[in-house]
Amino acid sequence: MKKLVSALVYTALSLGAITVGTAAHADLAAAAQMREGDMKKLVFHATPQDTSNAEFFLADDAGTTTLENYRGKYVLLNFWATWCAPCRVEMPHLSELQTEFGGDDFEVLTIATGRNSPTGIKKFFEEIGINNLPRHQDPKQALASQMAIFGLPITVLIDPEGKEVARLRGDADWASDNAKAIIETILARAPS
Repeated sequence: MKKLVSALVYTALSLGAITVGTAAHADLAAAAQMREGDMKKLVFHATPQDTSNAEFFLADDAGTTTLENYRGKYVLLNFWATWCAPCRVEMPHLSELQTEFGGDDFEVLTIATGRNSPTGIKKFFEEIGINNLPRHQDPKQALASQMAIFGLPITVLIDPEGKEVARLRGDADWASDNAKAIIETILARAPS
C-alpha cells in the first residue's frame, strides 16, 4: 500500500499537481522534478501541511520561540542529535547551504531533539567546524512529536506561509549541486 501511495504522490508531483496557491508554490513543482541522488529522498507534498506551534529553546538560554517566528521565508528545518552519526556527516552540508543561500528569503534551522546537553551541542558544532547554524533544542521533543519526527535526521522544508511542503528522512548531501539547484529554483519567486 505504501508503494502505491508513493507512486501516486510521485505521479502527482511529476504532473505538477502541487497546490499552486502562490507563485512560490509553482516553483515547488519544478523543484520536485529536479531531484537526483540524495535528493530523490526529498518528498514534496501534494498539498502543503500544517506545522506545529510547539515552543523550542533558543541557543545559549535566550528563551523560547516557535516556527511562527520564521514566517515570511523558506526554512529548511533539520531535526538532529549529538549522538546521531549521520547527523555529524550531514551538518557541514547544511552549513554550506546556509552560507550560500541564508538570508531574508531562506534559513537553515537546526534543532537538537531529545537529550542533548547545551555543552554537548556546542562541542559537536566546534568539532565539525560549524559556526553559522543555530544550536536550538527541543529537549522534551514537543515540536518533534507534533511534527511526526521519528528517527534522525529528518529535514523539513517549510514555505513562507509556515506550511510544510517537503520532507527528507535520513541524511543527505545538502551541499550537492542538485540540492543547491532545488533550493535556487524554490527561491526564484520567494517573497522579498
